[in-house]
Amino acid sequence: MTSELKNSFFDYTVQSASKNNYDLSQHKGKVVLAVNVASKCGLTPQYAGLESLYKELGGKDFVILGFPCNQFGAQEPGTNEEIQSFCSMNYGVSFPILDKVDVNGKNTAPIYQFMKSQAPGILGTEDIKWNFGKFLIAKDGQVIKRYAPTTEPKDLISDIKSALA
Repeated sequence: MTSELKNSFFDYTVQSASKNNYDLSQHKGKVVLAVNVASKCGLTPQYAGLESLYKELGGKDFVILGFPCNQFGAQEPGTNEEIQSFCSMNYGVSFPILDKVDVNGKNTAPIYQFMKSQAPGILGTEDIKWNFGKFLIAKDGQVIKRYAPTTEPKDLISDIKSALA
């Protein structure tokens, strides 16, 4: 089910982990790294790398947003409260982890429809392949680049710094 795509990442409102509206326009003018995350995945240790990236570059001009997703091997089965607790206790995550979303299929979250349309994957396919797929969003709300789930957060530093410049 496709909704009409908006012009910018910052034109969307998503849900916070507490199910309140989370207006992405609050990050307008920042560089954003959007990541579909999961707590029970072989790639879950990337939370440590993401937090390290956030501590190094986060602040007024850069933010990471985690979008929990249970579509890949049911590796994010918990409630939002359980996900928040897991991220905090195990990885000291201080960046926002939002409400659980679908990133593929008929119930794809509109923000993911937007990001995938702006940065299709390999051979033009739009589907997200696995947990920890990453999208780098420019200060103007356009997708700069899409990264594979296996791309380590530390390997994004130069692209993020370029976007911040």
